[in-house]
Amino acid sequence: MNGKQLKNSILQWAIQGKLVPQDPNDEPASVLLEKIRQEKERLIKEKKIKRDKNASIIYHGEDNSYYEKILATGEVKCIDEEIPFEIPNGWEWTRIGNIFNHTSGKQQSSSNKGGGTPQKFITTSNLYWGHFVLDNVKVMNFTDEEIKTCSATKGDLLVCEGGAGYGRSAIWNEDYDICLQNHVHRLRPCVSGICEYVYYFIYLLKESNNLASVGTAMPGLSANRLKGLLLPFPSLTEQMRIVLKLEGLLPQIDKYSKVQNQLDELNTTIRESLKKSILQEAIQGKLVPQIAEEGTAKELLDQIKAEKQELVKEGKLKKSALNDSVIFRGDDNKYYEKIGKKCVDITDEIPFEIPASWAWCHLNDIAESDLGKTMNKGQNSGELVPYLCSINVYWNKIDLSKIKQAQFTEIELAKYLLQKNDLLICEGGDIGRAAIWDINETMYYQNALHRVRFYGKIFPKFFLYILSLYKALGLLDKKSKGMTIKHFTKTALNSIVIPLPPLLEQKRIIEKIEQLMQLLK
Repeated sequence: MNGKQLKNSILQWAIQGKLVPQDPNDEPASVLLEKIRQEKERLIKEKKIKRDKNASIIYHGEDNSYYEKILATGEVKCIDEEIPFEIPNGWEWTRIGNIFNHTSGKQQSSSNKGGGTPQKFITTSNLYWGHFVLDNVKVMNFTDEEIKTCSATKGDLLVCEGGAGYGRSAIWNEDYDICLQNHVHRLRPCVSGICEYVYYFIYLLKESNNLASVGTAMPGLSANRLKGLLLPFPSLTEQMRIVLKLEGLLPQIDKYSKVQNQLDELNTTIRESLKKSILQEAIQGKLVPQIAEEGTAKELLDQIKAEKQELVKEGKLKKSALNDSVIFRGDDNKYYEKIGKKCVDITDEIPFEIPASWAWCHLNDIAESDLGKTMNKGQNSGELVPYLCSINVYWNKIDLSKIKQAQFTEIELAKYLLQKNDLLICEGGDIGRAAIWDINETMYYQNALHRVRFYGKIFPKFFLYILSLYKALGLLDKKSKGMTIKHFTKTALNSIVIPLPPLLEQKRIIEKIEQLMQLLK
């Protein structure tokens, strides 16, 4: 249970009468409600407030059902469907409008700027949960009558009517009165001491998504909705005990919530750090032991070279593909790359040390890569087929929920057809993001993706993990081009120096990575 859930649970217990014990010596809530009704009648007679046509009494009938009687008309209706839970003996159900005198503030518009005197007034931007921000209070003209009807005095409960923060509430406890804008409800208690309990009730309704008006385009809390809220109402002394208990518990819950959030963040950070560490250990040859009987990367490269030579003979590969480079460590402990007769110092490109049985190479030494079809509107022809773009490729996952279609010529169909175990790499956006095509469906790809097809039965997943690590280390971004939109060109992809273990060791590394990653879920 997180901090928010715990807070809401405690508030729920509070309004159900489960947070503090009931005292049989407490004056019943029915007596308190009668005092409130008498106070309202006095104010009506003195013409200080108007009679509420929706004022009501809610009672428990002899048939064990709940009924509401509208005082103005005498109408009685069963409200069992509205009652969300049972309340303790001595509590009563009532509407918020029955225990407060409600009004809203003055509408701010160009037509009412004249007349009256300048007065500071509160808007929804000043009203937050449990407090006010008064460093940006605005000024508007209010007449004497508006000052009487559209202002808050000490002890009033103020509630936001609209906007994203509808329902936000706070008790005005300043020793001076202040005017209100029309998007702020004022609830003036008929007896003192009830606002704190009602504040927590409104907070719970908002947090549990039970506060917004129904059927409005913009979420908000209308006057009728606010006054009509069904409230479980305990005695005044129990309200005080509930509020006192909440004021002791909620700060501790807030501390718990902060610690939990820090812990969650730490867990996420640790998990990501562990994933990165696992990949780093794996790609550096430290995750599994080397086994001499599995051969060396040099032997694997020789096998790949022989395979490529055979493909050239068969006309399936261009002769230029044989122009492999050789990366070696010199007697001076530096790394060199030899292409033909040319030898270049590439020590700065080597990111870490690898086992003696491994080798450094470039992608085009061990795989054939190509970008997909360029999509030119109005210039495409041929068969309409599905194709992948960068939005379909995530880290180690292919998303087929948003597949596009385009026309491919006969030549393009042959060139851009995906085969199982093809490694797909994003050329733009989140450059380097990669996944393996392992789905038994006919699919093609466009030029936002590199398609990499390995020689020598090399495991594409091992190089997926290399890309993931290189991405985390920032090595891929260093190879990208472009200021606003980054691009990972074919030249950049082929120029990256990558570690190559023997074939069977690749398999053992993949198995170990997947085993450890499963433990981190």
